[in-house]
Amino acid sequence: MHRCLLYNEELRDTADLLLAPGQAGLLNGWGVFSTLHVSHGVLFAYQRHWQRMLRDAQRMHIPMPPSPEAVHHHLLRLVAANQAENSTLRLAIVRNTGGPFDGPGLTRPYDLIAFTKNLVTWPPSARLALKPHARHGACEFAGAKITSWAQNLTWYEQSRQRGYDEVVLLDEHGRVSECTSANLFAIFGQTVLTPPLDSGCLPGITREILLDSLSLPGVSILERHLTPADLERSDAVFMTSSTRELLPVAEIESLRLPPPHSPLLPQLLQAFRHYRDLYIQAAASAAAVPRT
Repeated sequence: MHRCLLYNEELRDTADLLLAPGQAGLLNGWGVFSTLHVSHGVLFAYQRHWQRMLRDAQRMHIPMPPSPEAVHHHLLRLVAANQAENSTLRLAIVRNTGGPFDGPGLTRPYDLIAFTKNLVTWPPSARLALKPHARHGACEFAGAKITSWAQNLTWYEQSRQRGYDEVVLLDEHGRVSECTSANLFAIFGQTVLTPPLDSGCLPGITREILLDSLSLPGVSILERHLTPADLERSDAVFMTSSTRELLPVAEIESLRLPPPHSPLLPQLLQAFRHYRDLYIQAAASAAAVPRT
């Protein structure tokens, strides 16, 4: 984590004592968050991240700042203060009041907390463990990206202790859902499939871009339920997230995967990076235009 963090509208030192035990969201995980890729000083896909946070906040009864533009402005102040033009940014909105154990003297309905850190250097491919019954697609709050994240952290830590990089989470029907912090895709010829949201997976931003904004001739990118056996029959499996982009999967525990050498995977990665570069260029150009 870099030195400065954003606390509501203030830039503070990460060592400052700012939170109170009586905040309802602090001890109960009652908040929403998102992780953004900062590229050349631009918050990539910020509008998509904000809209997802807003949807999840409405589901979870979490108050949100009224102006995404003002939040964007303050996040850019944070990036500049940390000289974090190419970094990872975590933004969280934590509910302060509500429930039987909130504390006295809380005047704000929420706290906004954001920090930056260096980009992670991921391996060329990933080795994944397998976890049954880890997602419940029929749950009302399935797919919400909330700060109650302890289960994901535990499963991630377990997989690391066993020598894997991440873990594939299966739903209540034994179907593929997602990883703890990434979505999964499988390639079948010229068709690319990813589990639908009723598998309990989170609607990741990179996943969303692949589904609705990338176009390759003759290639279909669709939502379909996938089983572990389907992954074995695929041409390649890859995972997506804001920090990983498109990362090949070389191994999944107990499954016999093909080598992740589908010629379509580098084409998808190139198309995604082209989309991101155009977004960054447009954002940089808009920021350079003087306002009257």
